[in-house]
Amino acid sequence: MFKWIDKLTEKIREKLSEKGQGMVEYALIIAVVAVIAVLVLNTNLRNAITGAFESAGEQIESTTEDINTMRDDAGN
Repeated sequence: MFKWIDKLTEKIREKLSEKGQGMVEYALIIAVVAVIAVLVLNTNLRNAITGAFESAGEQIESTTEDINTMRDDAGN
């Protein structure tokens, strides 16, 4: 009878350790996916911000050129 209890206890311990291992594996997968998502979003966000600043700079430069042209025309 004690052998049967020992076997049952051993099987229960194995199942519990497998559940713990599965949870760790899921946590690692979630962590890897989160890191990849942050890297992708960070790259996309950086590109969007860079594009916005370049566009704003081009518009300012164009407006400055237009103002200088109008001043030159008014002075002649």
